[in-house]
Amino acid sequence: MVSLDRFDTFKAVVEAGSLTAAADRLGQTRAVVSFNLKRLEAELGVTLLTRNTRQLALTDAGERFYLRCTRMLEEARLAVEEARSEHAQLKGTLRITTTLEYALAVVAPAVEAFRRLHPELNVHLSTSSTHADLISERFDVAIRLGRLLDSNHRAVQLSTFEVLAVAAPAFAGVNTLEELEPLPKLGHGRLTALSVIDPEGGEHQYLPGHCSLVADSAAVLQAFAVRGHGVAVLPQWLVQDDLEKGALVRLLPDYRFAPQGIYAMYPDTRHLPLKVRAFIDFMKA
Repeated sequence: MVSLDRFDTFKAVVEAGSLTAAADRLGQTRAVVSFNLKRLEAELGVTLLTRNTRQLALTDAGERFYLRCTRMLEEARLAVEEARSEHAQLKGTLRITTTLEYALAVVAPAVEAFRRLHPELNVHLSTSSTHADLISERFDVAIRLGRLLDSNHRAVQLSTFEVLAVAAPAFAGVNTLEELEPLPKLGHGRLTALSVIDPEGGEHQYLPGHCSLVADSAAVLQAFAVRGHGVAVLPQWLVQDDLEKGALVRLLPDYRFAPQGIYAMYPDTRHLPLKVRAFIDFMKA
């Protein structure tokens, strides 16, 4: 039977681009890597790589084998991880991305509590106002807010939150959409139309239209609203303190915007890594 160690050697050679670079990655000598690669080809009875003094190239058989080899090694790694999980702490690094505002309010405290349960797990928390590419930027999970767009990734809904129309106290007393219409608006770069229910149960679509100020950060819009620049529609968890202190007031108190979702999104892999599954379950709880 072919050794999985030789699968790992072949994968390292393909990804490193040379026997020498693969040997450095594996912590082996170049001779050992070359021997294992030749043995693998002999055991399979096919040529996987064509070699010359300047470069390596996959054969057609090698390209097909590399795809299967990668999947098989990942399956083996996950099987070992799952078998050990019942009696072992989570290890390695969990890479998370979300917005700065939600990281400060929710994710960072959750990560702190999660690491107390799994102290051997390292966490890399990245914040951005734009949506990171999970594959190219090597994130394990993204916490996304609002409406989930079509994606090749998988997602689990963690919770929902309310959004409110808010402004500085100078704008207090706005109770209808008609009264809201002439006021200056603050817009988010990714805000789409929001469904809003009036006091009689009628449904409307709210879209700020022309905005005097647009930003890609909810925290920036919050700051503009506090300074009296206009009306912003923002998450309740972000503006609750300002509402309680009187720095902001709620407009349209008898209207209700459609709740927004909070999602954990992760790459569409055959098996969800244990560290990702454990973190998502923790966030849901």
